[in-house]
Amino acid sequence: MANILHRIKAYLYDNPLTKENPSDLVARVDSEVSLSVKDIAESAVLRGGADVSAAAMEHATNLWLKEMAYRLCDGFSINTGWFTASVHVRGTFDSPLEHFSPEKHRVLVEFQQGAELRKELPAITVEILGMAEAGAVIAQVTDMKTGSVDDLLTPGRNLKITGHKIKVAGDEPGVGILFRSENYAGATFPVDPADIIINNPSEVMILIPDLAPAAYKLEITTQFSNDQRHLLKQPRTAVFDRVLTVTK
Repeated sequence: MANILHRIKAYLYDNPLTKENPSDLVARVDSEVSLSVKDIAESAVLRGGADVSAAAMEHATNLWLKEMAYRLCDGFSINTGWFTASVHVRGTFDSPLEHFSPEKHRVLVEFQQGAELRKELPAITVEILGMAEAGAVIAQVTDMKTGSVDDLLTPGRNLKITGHKIKVAGDEPGVGILFRSENYAGATFPVDPADIIINNPSEVMILIPDLAPAAYKLEITTQFSNDQRHLLKQPRTAVFDRVLTVTK
């Protein structure tokens, strides 16, 4: 048995994505913060004893990542040992003579864990913290234009959101759905209530606003309660734990 070097914490949630067993649960890691390249570089120096400065490591890493992205866009695949990356074309072609069309097809980059990272996983133990607070939870989002799950957004097209207690209800200030920019100082872009097409406790469908190319966090604020006779006095906000991207 591998030595336990890492400990992660997770809460249990109802699983809205399966119908076979309505009582099953899923664990979601309780991640305190998202680390940047700078954060990792500083940790490598302070904790890992790296023999270069954090600033030099950050600079070199950003240069490397930029070049990796450039080579990926040339169609090369990447294998670092720690992760692999490759480019894929999504969408169907109706005949051998059909050309690539940005309106119909999409180029995506997929990352997967590599052999070196896989070796580290047995050294992780998971501490289950019990059931999470019974509030709204966003479990998964699907861009209906591209079929992208938990990744891309297509402005002006539909986004399917699944989760738990995510029905938009109530009229307190802030109730509704919005996208919070990760690029533009946290600017928010609300979804017009008229653009909420489906509004159920476990599934919401919206029309994505006209968002500029950037990274966004999805938030749903609601007073929905399982007791249909009463709304929550105070709205609760569910923030999706994945960053969603509008590409150029």
